[in-house]
Amino acid sequence: MILVTGGLGFIGTHTARALLDLGRPCVLAQRRPASDPPVPAEIVQADIADLDSLRAIGRRHKITGILHLAGSMPWPPAPEQSGPDQQPIEAARTALGSLFNVLQVAQEWGVSRVGVASTIGVYGGVSADSYTEDLPLPMTSAHVIPAFKKIGELLVDHLADAAGLDIVNYRIGAIWGPRGHFVDRFFAASQLVHAAARGTRPETNARSGDAIDLCYAKDCGRALALLQTADRLDHRTYNVSSGRATTNAEIIAAIKKVVPDAAVDLPDGGEVFPPLDITRLRKDTGYQPEFDTERAVADYLSWLRAGNQR
Repeated sequence: MILVTGGLGFIGTHTARALLDLGRPCVLAQRRPASDPPVPAEIVQADIADLDSLRAIGRRHKITGILHLAGSMPWPPAPEQSGPDQQPIEAARTALGSLFNVLQVAQEWGVSRVGVASTIGVYGGVSADSYTEDLPLPMTSAHVIPAFKKIGELLVDHLADAAGLDIVNYRIGAIWGPRGHFVDRFFAASQLVHAAARGTRPETNARSGDAIDLCYAKDCGRALALLQTADRLDHRTYNVSSGRATTNAEIIAAIKKVVPDAAVDLPDGGEVFPPLDITRLRKDTGYQPEFDTERAVADYLSWLRAGNQR
């Protein structure tokens, strides 16, 4: 039984489905109650910032693995966390305390593996043709999320040895697809597809040549499930994405194969971010992305046209 924190979130939902497809039962921990859960798995209301709340899950289930996907550092900060008082410090304390709580119960339960979500953002400031897991990372970050993910990776590296736990960092790429964000500050793919589905123009400053390693949500969920259930992993950090940079021009071309009159053209030019090297992921799990750009766009458009909001 695998515990997935943030199991009803965007990536959590797709990962839970992939785990179930592999025949691995899972329990999904979510802080807020779920009225209409999208995954046929048991949902437990739990707050990862509360150690007793997590321990209660272990009293009901024999947890053998944990996939920690829950976001713990709010962004953008809530208004009460952006003033000159102690709130940002408390927010940071909660974020790190939540990770410690997850690792604490993992040790108490004797789980076989803890997977911890990190992000492509940790590579910010690195110059490379593609991002490999062994590249040295700068100590600074331009955004609060990669800053805390770097801290988490350092803590995981220390505690894996000190506590004798199998803890693995998953550096997740630019994920898009059903249940994802309509607007993402880092890439325009979702906005373009939503505009095509609604017959509107995308409100974005993106350009046709902008490129980033886009990974369709269903592929991401399957990759995480494969990593979490692999009998053996040879590394402590894995990139999780498609392994190639996709341009907005490719997204637009795929959209127009389904919606020829879609008004989604963008101005020329753009910035290209290197792709994530997924050699480790492929070698240790056999993972291969199933959704190329055209298949992903068609699938997402079908999802939206069926009446789903995002």
